Amino acid sequence: MRFLYAPFRIIAAITGARLGHVVFKGLWSKIDDADPPGATNVEASWRKVVAARALEAATLAGVAAAVDRASVRTFYHFTGIWPAERAKSPTSD
Repeated sequence: MRFLYAPFRIIAAITGARLGHVVFKGLWSKIDDADPPGATNVEASWRKVVAARALEAATLAGVAAAVDRASVRTFYHFTGIWPAERAKSPTSD
């Protein structure tokens, strides 16, 4: 039954990526008025390029995790099926 979750996972991935970029752009606009510098930007300092990429990575990962978790919980709410494997309880010897 987990294969039923595949379309939800795809939609969640696309939504998470787009939303993550929007959140990152909003955060970066509070730090600097210019667009985030790319690695090939000759005028940008190392510090600014690395900081922009680190913030972008953290933002995208956090938003993707939140959207993924929300989609799993929504799927479970509507179907009663948890789409991923549950953690196994430890067995006592």
